[in-house]
Amino acid sequence: MNDFPINNAALNSLTNHKAPQLNININISYQQFDLAIALPIPLKGITGIFGHSASGKSTLLRAIAGLETTLTGEITLVDTSLISKRLVSKTLVNSEQGIYLKPEQRQVGLVFQNSRLFSHLTVLGNLEYAVKRCKNSRLSLAEVIKLTELSALLDQEVNQLSGGQQQRVALARAILAEPKLLLLDEPLSALDRHSKIQLLKMMLNIQKQLSLPMLYVSHSLDELQQVCDTLLVLAQGKVVSFGNIHHVIHQLNNNPECDLIQQQTSLSLPIKTFNNGHGLTALALNAQQDIFLSCDQAFEQQTQLRCFILASDISIILTEPTNSSIVNHLFGTIKQINPQQNNVLLTVICGSQDFFVTISAFSQQKLSLTLRQQVYLQFKASAVRTFIH
Repeated sequence: MNDFPINNAALNSLTNHKAPQLNININISYQQFDLAIALPIPLKGITGIFGHSASGKSTLLRAIAGLETTLTGEITLVDTSLISKRLVSKTLVNSEQGIYLKPEQRQVGLVFQNSRLFSHLTVLGNLEYAVKRCKNSRLSLAEVIKLTELSALLDQEVNQLSGGQQQRVALARAILAEPKLLLLDEPLSALDRHSKIQLLKMMLNIQKQLSLPMLYVSHSLDELQQVCDTLLVLAQGKVVSFGNIHHVIHQLNNNPECDLIQQQTSLSLPIKTFNNGHGLTALALNAQQDIFLSCDQAFEQQTQLRCFILASDISIILTEPTNSSIVNHLFGTIKQINPQQNNVLLTVICGSQDFFVTISAFSQQKLSLTLRQQVYLQFKASAVRTFIH
């Protein structure tokens, strides 16, 4: 797979030498592949890390956490000092200078796929152990218990808990160490959908309440779209793309060699109407056009919604649809035509938003579609998807 060029202007807008960030410039050699990453990652919000198995996602987290001892290069953590309130740089690794901080010295937390709790202790015992290991605590145990909704479980043995409950305890334990950065290595992979949704909401709330930056590894792009603003894509130990999550997903659409995702339009839109009286939620695309999807109680407390529409779920029509059961009709202009074997990927701009549409080459020829042609997109309300819906 050819690497995508990373847009330097977009990268500069994400990273700022005056803002907290994680600077990575490392190499790790394995028989299967070499991991080589040189990248500044902003310490803000939740950054998703995405890619196939054996692409280097977990290895990258282990290197940051101090669990990979074979790497060469440098990792520095730039964050605000509690004393001076100024940005200070902390070297986690520098192979040339022989610096290799132990995991417990890095102020980096890590939550694994399995919770790795102490089975001989209760929930409270596990949390109290973490408190004892943290010097100069600023967070109270009661505050973290409330954030992770563990009050009713404190006296239970951890082996009596469900998978979702165990991961909440693991998350609480990691937070109690008061890290500058929290690493999440597929923490939802073994959970059912309901537990995943609960934990995703909890992760978002914790990040906002504590302003705790997170790096979140997942095989599920749907999960990442729900909580991440920034996305890092790896393939065979190399950076494929990095930037705003919507832009990165749209960039992946246009790579014929890339089979990482289903081609799609990734959106973050304000909720205009929670329920239009017919069980539909309206999202404001622009001043003139709305997008409708089936409403869900989970939307009621939100002002913004992350959603996506598969390119194969959108069709093209040359004239404005009338008397149709399909509720979403958007007017736009063809911006790009990208032939892909027997199909064609169209980029259609509606207002200021790009939409991606997959049709057959036969359909393109039949409709005589050309660049800058004005068309209508149509798709069902059920085609607008979110991870929580």
